[in-house]
Amino acid sequence: MIESGSSVLAWVGLGGNLGDPVAALQDALDALDRISGVELTAVSSVYQSAPVGLSAQPDFLNAVARIDTSLEPGDLLEQLLRIETEQGRVRVGERFGPRLIDLDLLLYNETVLQSEGLTLPHPRMLERRFVLEPLAELEGDMGLPGERRLCDCLKACSDQRLDKIGSLRFVSHC
Repeated sequence: MIESGSSVLAWVGLGGNLGDPVAALQDALDALDRISGVELTAVSSVYQSAPVGLSAQPDFLNAVARIDTSLEPGDLLEQLLRIETEQGRVRVGERFGPRLIDLDLLLYNETVLQSEGLTLPHPRMLERRFVLEPLAELEGDMGLPGERRLCDCLKACSDQRLDKIGSLRFVSHC
């Protein structure tokens, strides 16, 4: 998919609601920045949102990171899952339940992909303000695969509560 020696832009959603979510997001961001073949280029503010699905749990903290990567989508996802595991995430219990850390590959350039382990764009991102707002903070009204505009998708979920609460530490290595 990627030509040898080239790279593509990708966007990663970061979230968590257990323990110290700000520290977990920062640790995940730092780990993402250490992956060979990944260059962290921008990070959104941190947003607080009500849980989706299972409501009897703490609010989530979320952010979005833009990366430049030479990794294929599946390899990048594998690295994201490794970071989650290293930070103590255990995938048991109810779906959409509380978690220490959650890393989602949201977009991989303009790739549209559906395989057993990976769907791009992320299948639920267009329904979630806690993904779209930080993405819009980084990219403005970007075009999305399927000829959609980010601002149009954001308007469709404007009834969801979302509060900007701070930022993560990010130092560009450019």
